[in-house]
Amino acid sequence: MAVYENESEITVEMMNLSDASARTAASKSLRDEDGTTVPGGKLLRCVAVSFCLLCVLQVALNISLRLALSPPPGIDANIKNLTEERDELRSINLRIEESYKTLTEERDELKRELSNFDHYLNQGWVYFSGSFYYISSIEKTWQDSRDDCVQSGADLVIINNEEEQNFIGQYQQIMWIGLTDRETEGVWKWVDGTLLTTSFWRSEEPNNNGGNEDCVETNDNDHLKMWNDASCETKKFWICENKMAV
Repeated sequence: MAVYENESEITVEMMNLSDASARTAASKSLRDEDGTTVPGGKLLRCVAVSFCLLCVLQVALNISLRLALSPPPGIDANIKNLTEERDELRSINLRIEESYKTLTEERDELKRELSNFDHYLNQGWVYFSGSFYYISSIEKTWQDSRDDCVQSGADLVIINNEEEQNFIGQYQQIMWIGLTDRETEGVWKWVDGTLLTTSFWRSEEPNNNGGNEDCVETNDNDHLKMWNDASCETKKFWICENKMAV
């Protein structure tokens, strides 16, 4: 019978323990609801604070990047000015290159002319008013005389004005010049194909004496009246001309 009594006491004590555990749990639950610190609470707050700081830093970074990437005031106008200056410099550079090319070509041409100048002087040619002249020392027909001039890079002389006629007249000898009407009788042409406009014929010339006087020679001492038509097959001295302005 005593056993039963003990068991009853034990049962009562167990019930008391269960109530105490419940109260403890309830007390803990109440403390949680009242905001009492629970295990891990500090970590959560740290995470929340860190997240907020990251958001602030992100916003600051975005603002900084926008400010850094945004052009400063007036930059567009400066860029436009610099672009225009660049284009102007390019244009100037192109003009300089073109001028240099032109000057180089002119220099080379001058070198060639000076070389030719020396060549003709050394060969006994005479320079007058933009042309070199050569008086032959032997006699040939009109065509053979012209062929000789052409082989020298020249042609029989073309007399354009009174000054040139006076220059040629000073040599006072009969010479073939580059004037003929072999293509059409009475139509006098120079060797370059141009028609005769200024002439210095002797009195009553040209007369086509014998019907075959188709080439022109210089004759007599009157510088302004010394042309005569003659047979092209007659052998005479001749005068070549090579135009070369120096």
